[in-house]
Amino acid sequence: MSMEVDHLVIAASTLEEGRKWCEQVLGVSPQPGGQHAWMGTHNLLLNISAPNYPRCYLEILAIDPSAPAPARARWFDLDQPAVQAKLQEGPGLLHWVARVPNLDAALAYWQGEGVDAGQPVEGSRGDMRWRLALREDGRRLRKEGLPTPIEWSGTGHPTDKLPESGVQLLTLEARDGLSATLSTPKGEVTLQAIEATLD
Repeated sequence: MSMEVDHLVIAASTLEEGRKWCEQVLGVSPQPGGQHAWMGTHNLLLNISAPNYPRCYLEILAIDPSAPAPARARWFDLDQPAVQAKLQEGPGLLHWVARVPNLDAALAYWQGEGVDAGQPVEGSRGDMRWRLALREDGRRLRKEGLPTPIEWSGTGHPTDKLPESGVQLLTLEARDGLSATLSTPKGEVTLQAIEATLD
């Protein structure tokens, strides 16, 4: 199945903590993102595109305290107490999202492999339109470090508006635990995924 790394998800207790983490760990300031009213979250963005990872970005994600609680579980296990407890220790790599040309085909393929990735959910901002798969329980997929699949259907992509940041994704390893290595103004930085024991 064809898929490319679309973005890495860094979770934080607050967006301001996420901003400080980005400046301290990666040596650069992230760009303003937006709000996800239907998820009760908001984000900051950083372009990490590289020759081997085109149109790739870093999303710093936090629960939005000004937004009402969503009607469904928030994405990427953000509602899980174990994840929230880990985020009290500081922001960290939580998940990755993969770009697929056809979300329905990707979900059908994974269903055939015994993986329930959830149902398509639509989102939009400006000229950007996307569909991604979410499970009702908001859980990430753990089988072999599988990503959340996303299909971009509009004319835009976040990296189209993000300036070059001086940070590039060098490698992503998702087989035996998620880790990513980036080149930054501070040298090479390797991020290991947050380890939180979930119910």
